Amino acid sequence: MSVTMEDGIKRWTAKRKSALVAEIIRGKTSVSEASRAHDLAPSEIEGWVEDAKKGMENALRTNPLDVRQQYEKH
Repeated sequence: MSVTMEDGIKRWTAKRKSALVAEIIRGKTSVSEASRAHDLAPSEIEGWVEDAKKGMENALRTNPLDVRQQYEKH
């Protein structure tokens, strides 16, 4: 699944962010390629990747933290 911005839409929904992050994690694209292709700061995309990794780690815990606990911990 390739992430494209149809009709010049510049809104990044959670679904669209997660699709882009999944492409990066799978190695189908890089942060720098995605940054250029979508006119986004690499640091913004890297933040999405880090948030996704934290979310995956939390989802796999025996006793997952709720969102508030997760942010208070960091």
